[in-house]
Amino acid sequence: MGLLYTKLYLDFEPNDWKQTSTNPVTFEALEDNVTLEIMDTSQNSYNLQFKKGGRLNLFRVVGKFRLTWNDEDLIKQQNLKY
Repeated sequence: MGLLYTKLYLDFEPNDWKQTSTNPVTFEALEDNVTLEIMDTSQNSYNLQFKKGGRLNLFRVVGKFRLTWNDEDLIKQQNLKY
């Protein structure tokens, strides 16, 4: 299970993602190779590449967002150092 915290809201492109649940907020990838770039609370950048049907859960926590996913839903994860 993957876990990241971010202070920034993510934009989910309607051509790539659909919201499947509101409690918790869950988005599902509509095709293969859908990539999200996420900046965590420590300013580390991550590129998560999802398979078709892969899901990302978004929870609002005081002052930030908690993101979770199943590692099997990823094609690859890359940690980018800036």
